[in-house]
Amino acid sequence: MSTTLCIGVAGGTGSGKTTVADRIVAAVGADRIVVLHQDRYYRDLSHLGPQARHDRNFDHPDAIEDTLLVDHLRRLRAGRPTDLPVYDFASHVRTEVVDTVVPRPVVLVEGILILAIAAVRELLDVKIFVDTDADLRFIRRLQRDLRERGRTLDGVVDQYLATVRPMHLEFVEPSRRWADIIIPEGGHNSVALDLVISRIERVLAGSGSS
Repeated sequence: MSTTLCIGVAGGTGSGKTTVADRIVAAVGADRIVVLHQDRYYRDLSHLGPQARHDRNFDHPDAIEDTLLVDHLRRLRAGRPTDLPVYDFASHVRTEVVDTVVPRPVVLVEGILILAIAAVRELLDVKIFVDTDADLRFIRRLQRDLRERGRTLDGVVDQYLATVRPMHLEFVEPSRRWADIIIPEGGHNSVALDLVISRIERVLAGSGSS
């Protein structure tokens, strides 16, 4: 039986999932945790033209190569080093570069759809859903896509209305029912985060992980 503790952090775009994940990493210790970002596992679209890539619905579960994510999660749970893919968000292709990680006592999986994908959900020991108001989530996504992903204002708004919001209502929001813990306001909720981190520390202590 695996002694690796697997934690999932889900929630809508811009909800503060990454902040929650970063707080957990800082508290547990980077030397004891591997973080798998769902965004690494977008399907490679190099076989499609630029417009077809642009029109892809990246907020539907089918956009994620879930079999690869599951395989990597199982490898890490089994104590095996794993090569994580690197995705180019500007061109929507998977690069030839990989990030090799070694197994550690904790694996944290973060992304909007991880609780909506049954095969991933079944491998998680602790399932967290970060709940933040829609207006705040949109502002954060807008800032991120403009700053980090080379998008335009009109492009971000069009994508939000066409796919992000509908997919949130269809897949992301309903997946909260699978959560063990719901954290309102994400990384700004220190009380909830302290409780989660204390729980993780107790489990690690009980398993003898150092």
